[in-house]
Amino acid sequence: MSTSLLTQLGIRYPIFLAPMAGITTPELASLVCEAGGLGALGLGASDAFHAEAAINATQRLTSKPFQVNFFCHRVAPLDPQKSQAWREYLAPFFARFQQPVPTTLSAPYRAFDEDPALLEVILATRPAVVSFHFGLPSTATLRALRQAKIPYWVSVTRLSEALYAEEQGCSAVIAQGIEAGGHRATFDPLCEAGLGTTELLRQLTPHLKIPIISAGGIVNGQQIEACLIQGASAAQLGTAFIPCRESAASDAVRQRLRVAKETQITDVISGRPARGIVGPWQQDVDHPRRPEHAGYPYSYALAKQLAKLASQHGNVEYEVCWAGSGVARLRHLDAEPLMTQLIAELTASAN
Repeated sequence: MSTSLLTQLGIRYPIFLAPMAGITTPELASLVCEAGGLGALGLGASDAFHAEAAINATQRLTSKPFQVNFFCHRVAPLDPQKSQAWREYLAPFFARFQQPVPTTLSAPYRAFDEDPALLEVILATRPAVVSFHFGLPSTATLRALRQAKIPYWVSVTRLSEALYAEEQGCSAVIAQGIEAGGHRATFDPLCEAGLGTTELLRQLTPHLKIPIISAGGIVNGQQIEACLIQGASAAQLGTAFIPCRESAASDAVRQRLRVAKETQITDVISGRPARGIVGPWQQDVDHPRRPEHAGYPYSYALAKQLAKLASQHGNVEYEVCWAGSGVARLRHLDAEPLMTQLIAELTASAN
């Protein structure tokens, strides 16, 4: 299965860059591609103009295949009562930096199906693979991708999601274990199973005919080989690549990654469960007696404003720093030497 997927994609190694929104860049994606892996662009927070620019830039840097990724979250209107309660709850945190809490909340970006121009970009630029997070787009969108012969994947966190993905024509699934950094891919944010990477792969393998790409807490070649032995066709790594010079991570995030030892999942930052480095969001904001947050992505808009305000006062602890459970084992290398190291470890483990 691994050989089949790699042959289908036209790549050499089962090492996939995770498409991290706000982190991946054309430079990072292209270097992973040129080293024999599958590069990626996280475009979930991009409009059509910026998505097209990123894809075109990557295609100028490499002729090899890469995946592009978009968000398919369920769109819900802002609940005024929840919004008011959440704003009042966060007001003291804003007050620490001598500013009132914002009076309004708005969604910082739209879901894939909310912006028809995004599909037009995909059909025009024809990336090797388009993948989705938080679920799949409409049947009309999937039909258009099939007609254009553009393969599509989706991240899954449980068997039911994976079986649905196969039914809907996905050519592979990304099995995201609980160890993964960033947002949990579960289609329904209120239904979080939380299977580990190994357990999820073990559960999916007997039931799926399509390839499985394993993701979650993977930072070295030995772990990649372990995933392949357990039935995965490839492994997707995200946190491992954040320290790379070619990523878009801020200096503050890079420094926090150097000293981080623990990560934790919370939904108070964005409104959906996501794993990041432990800080005030997890320790102070996510209090057992807190009110219900404003929902995704409205809560995220407020979190970004608080992070920006805190940073202006010299406090970077509120900056979003998504990371997986393998954060303490990161190698702080640039993309090319990191890929060389991963390939060497994978080859040695396979032999």
